[in-house]
Amino acid sequence: MARDRRFKIQVGQRSRRWLIHLPPGFDDHASLPVVIMLHGGGATARSAAMETGWNELADQAGFLAVYPDALARDPNRMANFPANPQLWNDGSNRYFASRNEPDDISFLDWLLDELDERFQADMRRVFVTGFSNGASMAFRVGMELSGRITAIAPVAGTCWLNRIELQRPVPLCYITGTADPMNPVDGGPTKIIFEGSEKILAQPKPPIREALQKWAIANGFRGEVTSVQQWDGVRTETFHSGADAAQVICLTVDGLGHVWPGGTSPLPESVVGQPSNKLAGTQRIWQFFRQCTASL
Repeated sequence: MARDRRFKIQVGQRSRRWLIHLPPGFDDHASLPVVIMLHGGGATARSAAMETGWNELADQAGFLAVYPDALARDPNRMANFPANPQLWNDGSNRYFASRNEPDDISFLDWLLDELDERFQADMRRVFVTGFSNGASMAFRVGMELSGRITAIAPVAGTCWLNRIELQRPVPLCYITGTADPMNPVDGGPTKIIFEGSEKILAQPKPPIREALQKWAIANGFRGEVTSVQQWDGVRTETFHSGADAAQVICLTVDGLGHVWPGGTSPLPESVVGQPSNKLAGTQRIWQFFRQCTASL
């Protein structure tokens, strides 16, 4: 049985694609957790797998690693970076005129149904992570599908949600770098690498901590940092230090650019900044996800 499979599903008028990696020993009767990895703007499902190492960890830990593909900005033309990049409709209205077209929320909702029906996935353990534009989409998915999502882990992305309302608490682990030229921690203008991005440049990014505070409040906590730890170039801020699994945490890596922590980038350092091995992002996120469901 092939361990990497590619599928298509029809969502409205659009054919949508997704990739799944099955760990060794998987059979159709297993009920495994799911990690959905949303690629960054201009990237693809396959490149996200290579840059983050989720497949290797899935083989060790025993979960389904799933990589959906976003649509190109102009879905009627072939995707091309940077002229016609694949982009998630993250709710910012920077890439698409409407929050509902393309309907990425319906796509990911249908994808969860597919994982349940085709692979008997453990729907109590559905985790979403993403990088850059994919991280922004993870925020949106975490709220709009909060009844189905167990926890989220956006990396180097922006939360464009004005209000955060959750059907149930959704734990959140956010990771970013101090030297990220495309996603400044304190908000503001950003470096752009796509063509025709005047609209993006005109919309500065908000400070990330504002969103994390709102998310903590939506989870039922006070929007205040209750714990701060600094270790080997990684600062960890926790918005709830109790035993409750619905905490919100922020990890900031010294010197990390717009690169997956502990991973790679196909773009030059002159564009995205430097990589860093101070934090193994994939392993740390999986540790967070496991902690969120320790009582299940």
